[in-house]
Amino acid sequence: MRISSRVQITGPLAAFGDGFAARLSKQGYTDLSLANQLRLMAHLSRWLQETRTAVTALSAVQVRRFVRQRRRTHTAFVSERALRPLLGHLCEVGALAAETHVESPRTGVLGRYERYLTEERVVLPDRRARYLAIADDLLLRRVPARLSAADVTAFVDAQARQPCLAERLTALRSLLRFLFLDGASPANLVYAVPSSPGWQQTGLPKALEGGQFRAVLATCDRRTAVGCRDYAALLLMGRLGLRAGEVAALSLDDIDWTGGVVIVHGKGGTAARLPLPADVGTALVAHLRRRVRREDTRAVFLRAHAPHRGVAGGTITALARRALQGAGIPSGSAHRLRHTAATEMLRHGASLTEIAQVLRHRHIGTTAIYAKVDHEALRRLAQPWPAQDPIDAARLRPLALPWPGGAA
Repeated sequence: MRISSRVQITGPLAAFGDGFAARLSKQGYTDLSLANQLRLMAHLSRWLQETRTAVTALSAVQVRRFVRQRRRTHTAFVSERALRPLLGHLCEVGALAAETHVESPRTGVLGRYERYLTEERVVLPDRRARYLAIADDLLLRRVPARLSAADVTAFVDAQARQPCLAERLTALRSLLRFLFLDGASPANLVYAVPSSPGWQQTGLPKALEGGQFRAVLATCDRRTAVGCRDYAALLLMGRLGLRAGEVAALSLDDIDWTGGVVIVHGKGGTAARLPLPADVGTALVAHLRRRVRREDTRAVFLRAHAPHRGVAGGTITALARRALQGAGIPSGSAHRLRHTAATEMLRHGASLTEIAQVLRHRHIGTTAIYAKVDHEALRRLAQPWPAQDPIDAARLRPLALPWPGGAA
């Protein structure tokens, strides 16, 4: 007997139980996970009945009240996030207003800023979420019209100990620039944000050697569906240099199997056509044959657990990091595989212009860092050390100063 069939729902949500169970089953939930969701639904239904609250009157404030009460008696599914599948279903069937959903849309200045990032700047979802988090922090207790340079300085001081400071400052500049353009702030406070210390072109691309990349690929158990998925994603990053967000955004409509071409949707809403190598195409076919079949999504890479929707860029970054660590490489993630693709192209004779086209760099200066790893070309440019010549050595020796520590 199925576990979910033994869950009894009473109260105002009982009429929605069958529809909710069918929705979860269609999304790929196992019977045990489905039963846990139905138990949470039964608890909320009893709470609504006890508090004499109609389903249509359920608000975000009452959802938080229910979560606080549930934490007193339960240890699992005790967050607002756990209620997202149920609230999403109730919104879809029209039992709740959209504003009741835990992930309610932003309004006011933040809503306009979100549309600005999405429609005008075409910022990818992962980065957009980080930008909006900075905006939430800054405007939590501040009114945009009253923002001052002192407020910006105080906010930067509070963020100084946080990781990825340079990206946080970039997000802050983006918000302040929008507030001025939108008219929400009378002054352009962008110039109140200090520059984070940093020097360009100082390091070397941390590419993997051939043996290391094979070891990374070997961490994927291709006997499983998840292993096939991870293997295909790693190949796209290590062979074609795709970013994590670009791998996550890949759609079935982006692959031209007849022409051997894949369309990559990159930064700023750009799209580029890249050749699809045979090994990458074979890996994608193996993944698509093993993955869960969903008619409501065209995403190539899906979540391993229900609901089986398209993965986020963070998921691709995490699987790349796990694969590197599994191969004995302690640092790096998706971008290190991108460096590997560029370095391998350079080693096989590709020019920096060709590498820039594959990596879809807007400026050739971004690609110039890979010139440092072309040791053969650099060796031809290096001049011999003058001291190798006895004449030069005799001429240079009087110029050398004695070490101060050796003086009496």
